[in-house]
Amino acid sequence: MSMAYGFMIGPEGAFGIDAYRWTPLHTSTDGWVESLALAAHAHRWAETVTRIKGKAVEALDLGGYDPVPEVQGLTETRWRGKDSLIAVYRGETVGLDAPQCLEAHVYGGLDEWGLHGG
Repeated sequence: MSMAYGFMIGPEGAFGIDAYRWTPLHTSTDGWVESLALAAHAHRWAETVTRIKGKAVEALDLGGYDPVPEVQGLTETRWRGKDSLIAVYRGETVGLDAPQCLEAHVYGGLDEWGLHGG
């Protein structure tokens, strides 16, 4: 399977995609690895996982959610709420100038362990 872009590390150390234009996803490879680990952890422990696409992502109310600083997100961010986690993926939307690629995953029904791990 081929992709319309490649992953790369930018001149300032950001991790991102090289597509239609260079688009940083996270400020570092550490942030990218944290985002992968958090997504795997949340997916394992969530009671529900809801995938949202396109304009519906813009309608998400992130008030009451705190950004997850560990992921060092730029165009791809994570938000932690009382019992849920939201991952917002804007990298392909920006890098490919493709609004149809905008996506979010809502991990619901997480307890303290599911939100933060050990």
